[in-house]
Amino acid sequence: MNLKEKANKLKAKLTALFLAYKRKDTPFYAKLVAGITVGYALSPVDIIPDFIPVLGYLDDIIILPLLIALSIKLIPPDIMRECEIQAADIWASGRPKNWRYAIPIVLTWIIIITAAAYMLFT
Repeated sequence: MNLKEKANKLKAKLTALFLAYKRKDTPFYAKLVAGITVGYALSPVDIIPDFIPVLGYLDDIIILPLLIALSIKLIPPDIMRECEIQAADIWASGRPKNWRYAIPIVLTWIIIITAAAYMLFT
């Protein structure tokens, strides 16, 4: 499996976790871990900043897959299967049909940039 295929698989898993998080029949503890996983994956802030050589990417290589595996283990298999099918449909064209998934990321970056600009210019 090449890097592009792995990245596509990761996108589909994260989308499936987000879909499972939104479902009412997903147990609370699974929603909590799935929410943390998706939030961590989409967050521009990491435990170890990416600009630190080697260590910066280790948290993405180790922590994120562990969170994904834990989330998948906590979500009931039938719910996860349905969400994976929906996620595959969302990414069928190579990009989401609905861009609302990007809203939290854009808002986070706007808040960070605004806060940084405010601190620099005041």
